[in-house]
Amino acid sequence: MAHHKSAIRRIRKSEQQRLRNKHYKSMMRTMIKKVLALSEKEAAEKQLRETVSVLDKLAAKGIIHRNKAANQKARLTKYVNKLA
Repeated sequence: MAHHKSAIRRIRKSEQQRLRNKHYKSMMRTMIKKVLALSEKEAAEKQLRETVSVLDKLAAKGIIHRNKAANQKARLTKYVNKLA
């Protein structure tokens, strides 16, 4: 492990960022599962809107790649549109 001040600060900062990213990714996966668990179209559409918003925010912050966000949104929208 490095011993100079700036390296120690960097280590501390990167750990904080890692935990924050882990939280956001966990939240994203949970929201995706919530959409896929719903079988009622109206409720699924409401949850989809919230999930799409979160995916866009995470892509904008650079936590996930924008193409990953687009793929997830397309997959979830396809699922919700198939509901009767």
